[in-house]
Amino acid sequence: MSPLDPLKGEPALLLAVSGGPDSTALLVMAAEWAGRPALHAATVDHALRRESAAEAETVGRLAARLGVPHVVLRWEGEKPRTGLQARAREARYDLLMQEAARVGAEVIVTAHHLDDQAETVLMRLARGSGLAGLAGMAARASRGACEVARPLLDIPKADLVAFCEARGLDYVRDPSNENMAFARPRWRRLAASLAAEGLDAPGLARLARRAASVEAALAETTAAAERGLGLVATGSCDASTLAAQPHEIVRRVLSGAVTAQGREPRLEAMERLTTDFLAAVAARRRFAANVAGALVAYDGRTAARVSPEPPRRQTLAISALPVSATPTTTSASPTSACVATRSPRNNAPKPSPANGTT
Repeated sequence: MSPLDPLKGEPALLLAVSGGPDSTALLVMAAEWAGRPALHAATVDHALRRESAAEAETVGRLAARLGVPHVVLRWEGEKPRTGLQARAREARYDLLMQEAARVGAEVIVTAHHLDDQAETVLMRLARGSGLAGLAGMAARASRGACEVARPLLDIPKADLVAFCEARGLDYVRDPSNENMAFARPRWRRLAASLAAEGLDAPGLARLARRAASVEAALAETTAAAERGLGLVATGSCDASTLAAQPHEIVRRVLSGAVTAQGREPRLEAMERLTTDFLAAVAARRRFAANVAGALVAYDGRTAARVSPEPPRRQTLAISALPVSATPTTTSASPTSACVATRSPRNNAPKPSPANGTT
């Protein structure tokens, strides 16, 4: 049995190998995997440390010994002064997706492990994430034209380190992993303290699995509600029928309609809007609110509508109508499109994912 067995049906895989113990173990496991598909490996050199080029070459030599084709992908261009790790992560996936397309692999395999999952859940918990965020990293998820697979999510980092040491494998010790200027190393240190109190990585992983299970059930219920309402499909529905759904389902249906007409809204914005919308329907008073490039409106009688946000002049005219409730105006940052390029699109930090994830 191999943790990579769920990927056996793929014609080709691109392994993301940084040279640390986690990805080094992944590379060796994949090379020794019986009945494996075609393998390709790539190392992203972010060019943030003088040693990075030599470390990438070391990975290349190991891959050559294992018979796995390997390339080094370099992050070119000026590096941002703020949000460096988030921007580097975005650039890494951009480069990996470009390489996956080149070699004909539809799945990028990363070495995220149990400790990574625990840290992710803790960080999202602190940011007030919804269930989708608390579900942590998925074992397999779409990203742009590719899928990202994380077959080592149930394996502790200590086991991967032991795997490498038992085989005498050299691996990179990245000093940025200990740099308290970055958020994840600070959370890593905090996670060790929490584990001493019983909130350890396996416990946080259980929380993620349970959150994912509940999230899947809510998503299915939302889809069933939308099939009956047709708000996302048509932009309008019966307001009373929508309001009869549980608050969370109403929020999710409205969020889906907003995304279809504008862009994915932030969780906090939709929570406020949903509360105001339901209050307006209960009182049968007109309601209009802008959020994430869309206009959510209720005519005070029967119809709820979600449409593209009108130009500002029209929005002001709508707001001036004699309604019994002042429209709530909200905003949300767009979700970045995932485009595979060899250089960053800009120097701004990546917007936080919306709809409950961070």
